[in-house]
Amino acid sequence: MSDTENLTFKKSGKKLSKRLRNPRGPCFLASGFYLFWLLLFLAVVVPLFHRVPGPKSIEDASKGVFIAQRAMDNLYNLVKIGPKVVGSENNEIKTVQFLLKELALIEENVLDDLFDIEVDLQEVSGSYIHWTMVNKYQGVQNIVIKLSPKNCTSETYLLVNSHFDSKPTSPSAGDAGQMVAIILEVLRVVSTTRQTFMHPIIFLLNGAEENPLQASHGFITQHKWAPFCKVFLNLEGCAGGGRELLFQTGPNHPWLVDYYKKHAKHPFATTVGEEIFQTGSMPSDTDFGILTKYGNLIGLDMAQNINGYTYHTKYDTYDIIPSDSVQSMGENVLSLVRALSNATELRNTADYEQGPSIFFDVLGLHFINYTNKTGIILNFSVAIAAILLIYLSLGRMANHSEVSTGFMLSWFGLILIVQIIAVVLGLGLPIWIANYFDSQGLSLTYFSTKELMFGLYVCPTLFGLLLPPFIFLGLPRHSKTRFHQQLHMVCHAHAIILAALVIGLTLYGLRSTYVITWTLLLYVIALAINLITPLHDQGISWTGAVVISQLFAFLYNSYLMYTLVQTMIAMMGRFGRSTNPDLLMSAINALGTILAMGFLVPIVIIFRRPGYILITLLTVFGLSVLTALYTPLGFPYRPRTNVERVPYLHVRRTFYEYDGNVSKEDSGYLFNFQDRRGPAPLEGTNVNLTGLIGIASECEKHMMCGQPLYDHRWVKNRLNAMWLPREELIDPPYVPNVKLISKIILADKTTVRFKFTINTTDHTSLFIQPFEDVNITNWTFPPEYLGQQSTYHVYFSYGKDSSPLSFFIELSKSNGDFKVPLFQLGVCAHFIGNKGDELSQNFAKSFPDYAVLIEWPTSYQRFIF
Repeated sequence: MSDTENLTFKKSGKKLSKRLRNPRGPCFLASGFYLFWLLLFLAVVVPLFHRVPGPKSIEDASKGVFIAQRAMDNLYNLVKIGPKVVGSENNEIKTVQFLLKELALIEENVLDDLFDIEVDLQEVSGSYIHWTMVNKYQGVQNIVIKLSPKNCTSETYLLVNSHFDSKPTSPSAGDAGQMVAIILEVLRVVSTTRQTFMHPIIFLLNGAEENPLQASHGFITQHKWAPFCKVFLNLEGCAGGGRELLFQTGPNHPWLVDYYKKHAKHPFATTVGEEIFQTGSMPSDTDFGILTKYGNLIGLDMAQNINGYTYHTKYDTYDIIPSDSVQSMGENVLSLVRALSNATELRNTADYEQGPSIFFDVLGLHFINYTNKTGIILNFSVAIAAILLIYLSLGRMANHSEVSTGFMLSWFGLILIVQIIAVVLGLGLPIWIANYFDSQGLSLTYFSTKELMFGLYVCPTLFGLLLPPFIFLGLPRHSKTRFHQQLHMVCHAHAIILAALVIGLTLYGLRSTYVITWTLLLYVIALAINLITPLHDQGISWTGAVVISQLFAFLYNSYLMYTLVQTMIAMMGRFGRSTNPDLLMSAINALGTILAMGFLVPIVIIFRRPGYILITLLTVFGLSVLTALYTPLGFPYRPRTNVERVPYLHVRRTFYEYDGNVSKEDSGYLFNFQDRRGPAPLEGTNVNLTGLIGIASECEKHMMCGQPLYDHRWVKNRLNAMWLPREELIDPPYVPNVKLISKIILADKTTVRFKFTINTTDHTSLFIQPFEDVNITNWTFPPEYLGQQSTYHVYFSYGKDSSPLSFFIELSKSNGDFKVPLFQLGVCAHFIGNKGDELSQNFAKSFPDYAVLIEWPTSYQRFIF
């Protein structure tokens, strides 16, 4: 080789070495890198999330499959009945008659050489403690169908449950008319197909779930077939469209999830949803808890939950329920019913109790589940493997750079601090933004324009993740540490953070830790590949394995984030005034982004001028803020599709003193705003809210604020309720007659018994508050409730049996003086379905079209005995 050639070779070697130490791709590739992930999300994740099968028609009936067309016909006729509030003619007569007629048609076509069918109409009364109140029901109805194989001797039954009643004003297509239609179709298919099963199937159409959860309690505690039920499927709906989510399982029976995995044709489930729901923070409840608590049953809880904006409103109509989503859920339910009715595990379910499960679907294409014990082992194994492999990687870097491992560990410690700052910024910035918007009275800007969350929350998370490593890697480096090594250490640092979270959250007992574990596992696999190949030491070649492995992490984590956003965004409009819902939505977006992009964000630094990405993210964020603040897109509500819920009562209050005289009588409208903004969205509209005030100060002076609080949720939210006085007294349909039947001092001379009868409405709340030196020692209602509250709340509802409410109370007083005031009694009678007087009707008409009203007249009487 000549001297000239030798010189040229040396110069080329130096240039190559320099590129390996500080490689930079074209700057436009940085934008392309981020754009790729966005397009991947839109092209793969979103379509797979919304994928459902096409609806089947009557022409397919001979195939023994679920037919959405028949179910939709049933749903149409059910919805036509209108709202089905417990105690109303629609619920107790029209709906029951319609369902019995449909069941009679099904009975006519049952294959009577294979099956026996029995239909029982149960009318039941009872009481139990629900949250902070006694939940007392009288004459509520259940339609119970038993389908058995001919000559069946099995004494273990499968229960399939849903409800036909509704909230006030709601035609209940989504909640839960579609579930009733699905049950009817499943019964129709199973009973007319020559495919037998082992265990009898109980189909329960319960008539009082919204009250809440009364009819299922009546069935499981009193029906003749209830003791034989061992496993159940609970079908719920808070929306219409897409697949139904499996969000509660067991408890403690992983085999049920195994059956779901094998037999659900369109799996959609996550342990994350189960743990979120079971915190009790969601503004919903289901019969799952009643069946497990009072019947000691185990089961699966599934619900339609996409497009929940119309949930419990007058817009929950037939036209919002897509037939393809009914087909999807119907196929799942039919397949599960056939499988579980043949499950040998039903014979003795206790033998199969193995603790909680971890479960999730992957883009609807695959389902993964394992026991919690397996999950704990997997979590610790992955975390430890990550730490060990990272240590080996750092040692290899040290060897390659001819420095000590301690030297490389010290640099890694510094980079770990940088990455901790990045993760804190990535999580903290969106939460700070959510707090800021809320402080300005501008929460829920994304409620109708979900795309705003990308700019308001996702972009700040990406900015926070990128800024610290961008700054650090731009600083002068030690001559012994190369650019690609420091970048690799940034990814290692992120892995260490995830490993620490996995260990900590596993020790805490959080099963949802699986999300972090699998994300970390994919990085561990990539790191192992790099370590066993030369890629680890060849500049930025190691990034290839990381990007490929994180492709799968991105797909799942963005899918999970999208699932949580889609299922929970509508709930934010009924999350209450005391909690900032933007904190939850910002946290979901931030955590989802950190898990989906945490290992990918720093890799953009390999391209030239990555600062342009930071500028782009800031620009998108800024445009989103301007859009949210200064355009109609940032206003939360829209007519019909994204409504503001405005529940209020037309109240007539009468306060009786101990001597029977009336000390106060007035009227007004009591508002229980369900969203964070409260009355603010109504300002500047035609509705006159002049004089609207909070009632929190009254709650210190009067028992239960001196208001006819409707149920346990109204009681819980009472400090945020608001009162609009009205000069003209409201004239309710009638005022309940409270009769003191007797007052008897018992033999011990320190106890007195009061007996009352009240001719009241089908929805009534009683508030009972003894004075300071008086104790309630016995009464008609569940005795275990005594001592739990300072003011006792009895919620009473009746279905078909409208006989008066009768009860007794025994009170003790040490000095035996019963000629003085002993307790207060508040009687709140609700006339649901009544539109009120002319003034109230005109007031209701003044609300804007994006406000959906849930309102009725109410009588409140306060007595002192």
